[in-house]
Amino acid sequence: MPLAGETKIYKTFMVSTSLTIIAVLSGIFFITTVRTRQLIDEENVLRARTLLNSIILARKWNANYDGVYVEKKKGDKPNPYLDKAEIKTIDGKVFIRKNPAQMTREISEYTEKEGLFKFHLTSLNLVNPANKPDDFETRALSLFEKGTKEASRTEEKNGITYFRYMAPLYIDKECLQCHSAQGYKTGEVRGGISITFDIENIRSKLKTNTIYAIIFGLLSISFLLGLIFLFTVRLIKKTSEIQRRFEHLAITDGLTGIFNRRHIMTRFNEEFKRTRRLKKDMGCIMIDIDRFKSINDEFGHLVGDEVLREVSARIKNSIRIYDVLGRYGGEEFLIVLPDTDFDNTKSLAERIRENVKADIFLAADMPLHIHITISSGIAHMTDGDSSIDDFIKRADEGLYKAKNSGRDRVGWI
Repeated sequence: MPLAGETKIYKTFMVSTSLTIIAVLSGIFFITTVRTRQLIDEENVLRARTLLNSIILARKWNANYDGVYVEKKKGDKPNPYLDKAEIKTIDGKVFIRKNPAQMTREISEYTEKEGLFKFHLTSLNLVNPANKPDDFETRALSLFEKGTKEASRTEEKNGITYFRYMAPLYIDKECLQCHSAQGYKTGEVRGGISITFDIENIRSKLKTNTIYAIIFGLLSISFLLGLIFLFTVRLIKKTSEIQRRFEHLAITDGLTGIFNRRHIMTRFNEEFKRTRRLKKDMGCIMIDIDRFKSINDEFGHLVGDEVLREVSARIKNSIRIYDVLGRYGGEEFLIVLPDTDFDNTKSLAERIRENVKADIFLAADMPLHIHITISSGIAHMTDGDSSIDDFIKRADEGLYKAKNSGRDRVGWI
């Protein structure tokens, strides 16, 4: 398991990465949504301009002929605001005059009936009251007077969304044929044409696509966050394994697999302080393999390494679970015995000595039989021990005594 500090780092990494992904994807979604709406609005404006240009061209054609005459049908009424609004031919047929404004209105009625779009010709200086502007058209006409070239917006009516567009109409020579009496001059704004068409289908699809995008975005975020969580968990597990491996290597002797000198001394010092603080017993055993140099000289260092491994294994199997074993030097081993008095320290040392020489050592992959013995020096903590150095010194002196007394025995001072 990772340490508390490492866990905080991993959590910070996960949170910051997750927030970054959420922010980036949300930003992309927001920008995409806004840009899509802008493109739709631009497409609506382009469509409205096209329709407007079509009707303006038709109006110019009409104005070039000072209006056109069409055969009067049942229900048709001449325009009361036009001169020569109605004529009768010599064969008895009656024709009524259609000026650009009336033609625009009739086309609008036709397209509206077909469900396509709607034109409305209007002005702030009305000739025909039927062309009275609504709120949108009034505001647009006021803007046109100030130089604005076009106006647009969306409106909802009876649950349906409409796009409205309006552009100004300027006085030209053809227009003066009908509007000179109103005091207009060429180039002035005399009104405008508004265009209205249904965009409910487009808006509905946009809403549907937005919902799909939100769902897809949430799924994408969830998937990415899941991957981050999975990879982070794996990273934590892998890092923890590597860390444990390094920690193990840092405190372990590479040859024998027991604690190395640095760690055994650290543990010895910790236990020494704990024992002094709690006023308990503590013992230690210093072990040396007898005639180890002769083994190396006679059989080589590979056999010597096998001897070290075997001896350390037998010592480890002889001590208690809470005793601390480490390799102190070349063929020397140190055992720290917490909560152990002198008699128990001596008994344990004797048991280890017997277990080491209990049977004949067989070198791996070698037809060799080597009889191994050890000598041990023991010490028990006293009030005169000011540090572990004093403690180890007495155990070392006991070992020296055992060596000088013939080896394969336990000594103490």
